[in-house]
Amino acid sequence: QVELAESGGGSVQAGGSLKLSCTASRLPCSSYRMAWFRQGSGKEREGVAGFLRDDDIMYADDVKGRFTISQDNIDNNKCTLYLQMNSLKPEDTAMYYCAARVFVRAAAGLVEDLVDYWGHGTQVTVSS
Repeated sequence: QVELAESGGGSVQAGGSLKLSCTASRLPCSSYRMAWFRQGSGKEREGVAGFLRDDDIMYADDVKGRFTISQDNIDNNKCTLYLQMNSLKPEDTAMYYCAARVFVRAAAGLVEDLVDYWGHGTQVTVSS
């Protein structure tokens, strides 16, 4: 059973930083591309940052220059995804989800419907 477990969320003041982590277990990481999505209160879930098919990285326009996605591959079936978030804004407040898309579908970008596995989410709250 694949498991994606996020951590690192919390409350921070505007302008602050947080680093999210997601450990993917029992996932053949080389066959998947990882991404972060978020869902604010009363909003639809949206893509934040993610690896594409050729290891290019896509960022949502409103996080470019502030967020950085990275990944460590521990072994064939375990990897850890990170999201370094700097210069946080109140509008970044949301539940942040780790996601895994199979390699061939990752070329489509940050598309919610193409996600194969989801984490349970970690809450980020930014106060003004």
